[in-house]
Amino acid sequence: MHTTVADSATSTSHFEALRALYECHVVPSYGRFPLAFVRGEGSWLYDTEGRRYLDLGGGIAVCCLGHAHPAITGALIEQSRRLVHVSNLYYTEPQGRLAAELVRRIGPGKVFFANSGAEANEGLFKLARKFGHAEGRFEILTALNSFHGRTLAGIAATGQDKVKRGFEPMTPGFRHIPFNDLHAARAAISPATVAILIEGVQGEGGVTAARPDYLLGLRALCDEHRLLLLMDGVQCGHFRTGRFQSFQRILEGVAGGEAFLPDGISMAKSLGGGFPIGAFWVREPYANLLGPGTHASTFGGTPLACAVALKVLEVIEHEGLADNARALGEFLLNALRQLATKFPGVIADVRGLGLMIGIELRPSLPGLPGDPARSLSLRFVDQLHAAGVLAVPAGPNVIRFLPPLNLSRDEAQFGLERLESVIAKIAGGFETPKPPAPDA
Repeated sequence: MHTTVADSATSTSHFEALRALYECHVVPSYGRFPLAFVRGEGSWLYDTEGRRYLDLGGGIAVCCLGHAHPAITGALIEQSRRLVHVSNLYYTEPQGRLAAELVRRIGPGKVFFANSGAEANEGLFKLARKFGHAEGRFEILTALNSFHGRTLAGIAATGQDKVKRGFEPMTPGFRHIPFNDLHAARAAISPATVAILIEGVQGEGGVTAARPDYLLGLRALCDEHRLLLLMDGVQCGHFRTGRFQSFQRILEGVAGGEAFLPDGISMAKSLGGGFPIGAFWVREPYANLLGPGTHASTFGGTPLACAVALKVLEVIEHEGLADNARALGEFLLNALRQLATKFPGVIADVRGLGLMIGIELRPSLPGLPGDPARSLSLRFVDQLHAAGVLAVPAGPNVIRFLPPLNLSRDEAQFGLERLESVIAKIAGGFETPKPPAPDA
């Protein structure tokens, strides 16, 4: 039995005190839900009132081993007793070993380490610029509804207008094309084009996977025009779909799929299981383009970060979590599709690969309470919170599930039951659900 962290009166004042601290001292760049968490254990989070929530958002695909995993704690303690940081002017064993492990899971090439997905994508942008510089080529084609980070170049690369507003003029060198449309990609190539960058599964854009023929067609198109094919694997990578990278899962059993490789892949999120680390892999013919002095990161690839990432890989492999992502993903998809059939007035579509799942809501849900000025996805997530489940919005009407890779079948079933209770109330005109009791 789990104990509460505070009594109701004290915890309420605790939450309000935390919110006041944020309002006074934290830049208000996030729209935060009215929840404050004090600890986590496995797939569960506990708020200031001691209420327990099943975390099906996973820190937005970050906490691949859940919360407070003992293996991560052990790696942090052990490595911090040895060596936390030295400059990248020197060699350390954890960085070399981690690079070798990533290369082994992708293909011949080399790895650069950073701190985040945005930084990893910046590295890919620089790789492409370096590749085309002698010929005056610099333009990167990216997809509509894509997301590639919040830096100035990242928002220019992102195919969503909402992230660009207020930051014009955009960094030049990016144009957007329809996703999964090979003809549009071919038509968009100009003399300045140097690369095409896509996500294997668009996460922020609504959980939409690339088609096998699209991936293979892009590879052939890039080879034909001597372009780099780059993939953003920050959210859809690291076994989330049941393979190390999403393209490996998408192309399983497809003729020519076993030979497919992009020229660069960005990584982060689950790479450190919650500890900040990013990276990008570069295919062998281009692995030395960024020579000494062309790119750097003070905190990229520290011994501490790399030791944690190595431990995450070890646990995933030892516990068969790629297989769990596949099996549990299929279980959830099938169950969610049954819910879509049962409640067609609420759910328009269910899609995903492995433990990266999207639920598309109908564009009008009169039974959904909350401020109509807020998106359907935000209001729906509010109701899930009240039912003790965390999920992540993806645009105005899609809900994402990005749970830990070690989510159990019983936990998945719990989440489905709570989700169905919320959907049933929306379909029936809605009665506000009671929050889960402490220790539920």
